[in-house]
Amino acid sequence: MGPKKKKKASGKKKLSKAERLRLQKEEEEERRLKEEEEARLQAQQEEAARLEKERLERQQMERLEAKDQERRESELAELCSLEEKFPSAEQWKTNYRAHAKWEHYVSCDGSPDPTVLQEINTFMSLWREDQNENIQFVMEKGKEVLNLIEKLQFLLLDTPPNEITEKETVQYQETILDLQNLLHQKYNGATEHLLKTDNMSEDSDSGNMQLVVKDKNVTLCIWANLKKNIRFKNHVFREVQHGFDLPKSLAVNSVAVRIFHSHYDHVSPLWLQCQYVPKLKILDSKEVTVDLKENVEEAEEEEEKAKEEPSAPTEEELYSNGIKSASSFKESTNNIADINEKTEEENEKKSEILDILSQVQIPVMQEETSEKEEVIIDENIVDLRQFIPVGGVYHIDVLQLPPRAKEIKNWSMVEVLDGGLETYPYPPESEETEDAAHPPIGITLRLPDNDVIYFEDPVVARWDPAGQQWRTDGISNIIYETEQGKVIFEMDTFYTIALLQDAHLNMPYQAWELRPSGTDELLLIVTTAFAEVQIQVKDHQCMLSTVMVEEKDVLSHLTGKWMTPVHLTVVLKKAGINIFPGEYSHKYVCVNKKAPLAEFRAYQQMALVASAFAFSWSKWNLESGEEQVVLKISEHLKTDSVEDEDWSLYMFNGQRAQRLKITEASEAFSEELEDHSEFHSTLYHMLKDFASNEAIDKVKKANFLFIDTVYQLLLATRVLTYS
Repeated sequence: MGPKKKKKASGKKKLSKAERLRLQKEEEEERRLKEEEEARLQAQQEEAARLEKERLERQQMERLEAKDQERRESELAELCSLEEKFPSAEQWKTNYRAHAKWEHYVSCDGSPDPTVLQEINTFMSLWREDQNENIQFVMEKGKEVLNLIEKLQFLLLDTPPNEITEKETVQYQETILDLQNLLHQKYNGATEHLLKTDNMSEDSDSGNMQLVVKDKNVTLCIWANLKKNIRFKNHVFREVQHGFDLPKSLAVNSVAVRIFHSHYDHVSPLWLQCQYVPKLKILDSKEVTVDLKENVEEAEEEEEKAKEEPSAPTEEELYSNGIKSASSFKESTNNIADINEKTEEENEKKSEILDILSQVQIPVMQEETSEKEEVIIDENIVDLRQFIPVGGVYHIDVLQLPPRAKEIKNWSMVEVLDGGLETYPYPPESEETEDAAHPPIGITLRLPDNDVIYFEDPVVARWDPAGQQWRTDGISNIIYETEQGKVIFEMDTFYTIALLQDAHLNMPYQAWELRPSGTDELLLIVTTAFAEVQIQVKDHQCMLSTVMVEEKDVLSHLTGKWMTPVHLTVVLKKAGINIFPGEYSHKYVCVNKKAPLAEFRAYQQMALVASAFAFSWSKWNLESGEEQVVLKISEHLKTDSVEDEDWSLYMFNGQRAQRLKITEASEAFSEELEDHSEFHSTLYHMLKDFASNEAIDKVKKANFLFIDTVYQLLLATRVLTYS
């Protein structure tokens, strides 16, 4: 074989490693530039699409806003017509008060009118002169006195400022204090009478005398130390489980111990006893939002034109013909309704000006006081804006045993002392014993278990007459026996004691719902951290339906009783259920602050449509800012509960309402409108877009007393800011 032939050389030159890297970089750069160009084009397209979308949305919003402005006048006129039900309710209540006063006058039942100074002074003078100190008589008379006090308290709470003068207010307050003092004096007289006579039973073990007498208003426990045996220095009143443990120095003296539990509080300052809801004030135009200023300027031009035309009747003119004598109360009520129908057309014509004025001068909850706020520095002083007495007051006294009555033949002879009932000084005031140690007094109190609720261990406080305040010093070694419902403590002398509870334990609310349940009927449900409170409303009255605490129905003695909103507020607070924010509550509760315009007008318009629509809390109300409120609303013409899928979210700022696209389950808050929905000037017209004719008809026919009662409850609970 011959030699092998060499392979022919390749036509393509082999690339070096450096050249390959260069080519690779060029390809990558070309690809990057291409991608950047594509990204730039895509970004341009997206930006163009976004701008186009924003343009369309802006056009849509402008169109909706223009449409809202076009119909604003007619919507405000219609709302103004509906809002006439509020002054109708005020006029009805004015007539009702006049009627009640007249009925009392013509009844001639012997009871005084507490508002007439001459009558109430005569009543008090006659009782002061009455020498009957029988405890049963005093308790019966006490019921009448408590009724008179309650009438005056509710007059102060429920009478509009324009119907009561400052002089009358001072007079009623002084009368309340005089009646309270007189009642306590009579119980002191009855106590002295019991200690002098043999009306008390003898204790079989100690030979001392003891007595327990009670009714729904008071519980009086008296123990007389007749034997002065040091072995019997403590005692428990078995009927009520109150008890005491005396120091030895008292056990060997002629003393009596009285535990007088008044289920009412006639000790705390009068402002606390008569506390209801924050007062109302009027905003001037400077405090209203900027949008309203433009409307006011437009309104001024309309007012100039209106001067040439007959002006709309004032509230007084509207109802002057409807005010009759109290004996014809029903007739005057019918007249009010007739007048409203006759003037409806006139009100609609003048509604724009009236509505703008109502927005400029809008009543809101006053949270700032004109006087400088007192700052409590002493930690022993109880802040009565934060804590309130619950369960009444315990007057715990050690008394000097008065001379006992002696039976001589058929006569009973009693030594009469000028000073009356005297307290026994403890600790002794003599100079020799100033530096001596004085053992404390042990006290056991059985907490009221049916009439009131303590959600936490109450604060034990003593009354300081000099400072007119409740204090916690002087009381020590406090033990709460929760299962037995007792509180045990020691005090360095004898005091008037109260058990106080944080007034804001049930705030803020965890949830709330307002649900119609029939014609001019609804149910308000407020859920707190401790309880669920259900309040039923019908016509002009409220009724506590249930109070559930740890799945137990409590306060059964209060349920099923119809009363006014003011009355319901007072009795619930006395029972330890406080769902009614006070003037200073925002300082002690984490409040979801809302602009007054939005909050007030929301309550007002909620009340107007509450006969056919259910309302409930929304978590988005926390996210919507101060200027607007968010709540769930559903048309509800049935009597059962509202299904979750029936709720819709609405936002309202007092001047504009809109339906939101988000739901309660959405991940984030958004003000985006619900598809195919529009803006409206009022919540009523916003709901009207989605409501049935039956619902709107029910709203228009709703009774003005029912609307006003719902409104008063919403103002009292302030569910939009305290939940």
